[in-house]
Amino acid sequence: MEAATAPEVAAGSKLKVKEASPVDAEGPQASPGQGVGSPTPQLLPPIEEHPKIWLPRALRQTYIRKVGDTVNLLIPFQGKPKPQATWTHNGCALDTSRVSVRNGERDSILFIREAQRADSGRYQLRVQLGGLEATATIDILVIERPGPPQSIKLVDVWGFNATLEWTPPQDTGNTALLGYTVQKADTKSGLWFTVLEHYHRTSCIVSDLIIGNSYAFRVFAENQCGLSETAPITTDLAHIQKAATVYKTKGFAQRDFSEAPKFTQPLADCTTVTGYNTQLFCCVRASPRPKIIWLKNKMDIQGNPKYRALTHLGICSLEIRKPGPFDGGIYTCKAVNPLGEASVDCRVDVK
Repeated sequence: MEAATAPEVAAGSKLKVKEASPVDAEGPQASPGQGVGSPTPQLLPPIEEHPKIWLPRALRQTYIRKVGDTVNLLIPFQGKPKPQATWTHNGCALDTSRVSVRNGERDSILFIREAQRADSGRYQLRVQLGGLEATATIDILVIERPGPPQSIKLVDVWGFNATLEWTPPQDTGNTALLGYTVQKADTKSGLWFTVLEHYHRTSCIVSDLIIGNSYAFRVFAENQCGLSETAPITTDLAHIQKAATVYKTKGFAQRDFSEAPKFTQPLADCTTVTGYNTQLFCCVRASPRPKIIWLKNKMDIQGNPKYRALTHLGICSLEIRKPGPFDGGIYTCKAVNPLGEASVDCRVDVK
């Protein structure tokens, strides 16, 4: 027997060719009982284009929709003359009260106004033309939010931690769960805060609870549609008790910061111009606070209106007001406290 050949069909579709019987090959024959006026059998038009279904790439994997969404699938096909397109759901005819189909010259549209979970399943499109046939299969999954976990129980409380256990929900929303979301709320504020997200086990330990507070817990189930609408709450509260701790204060040894004067920044020699004020700076460290004495050529200049001496946070400054030729010489800054004394010198030239 010779095998029939057909053009390659699109991915996801099948082409079937019915084998012709020997009787069909002989062509239509008139029976002896037919007279001259009997109607002659009509021949089918020749097939110019074999049937083929072009399944969109997005429909080659499971097509997921939420409950209440609209399902509108347009499946293009080819075939000439126009082939006959039929749909089935899980091998059975479609429920026309929920699903509507429109077949055109080059495509077929499957439309569901508000999808329900019962609409999930395997839909098959069959395109027939004469003895040739092409099929395509589409898997549709309609999902919704999962139900809440059946129960939650507070197992143990110790220190700043609490152990929880719960059971999975009876209804997962027609799809796999992505995990659980655990929340806590203290009785003082009553506000819920998330402590765990996308958690896959049915038991957990909640840590870092605050001493003196009482906490309630609840758990949501989660899938692709989101969190469950409700969540069970623990009937028992987790009381974080204050530990009876006795604190013993240790004696504090007072440190002695006393020290003799020490200059950390000495005076710098300078040259100034007659009539322009000049300032000298140095830094001293001492405890208790030292007494600062300024000398010129080893003579005390304290109280002289020509000089102004300032001391702030250990910074000592001496301003020479409008110096003249006789104001040049050796200037000394001396710091004295009960622990000792120190001094620094510099030379000032007036031109």
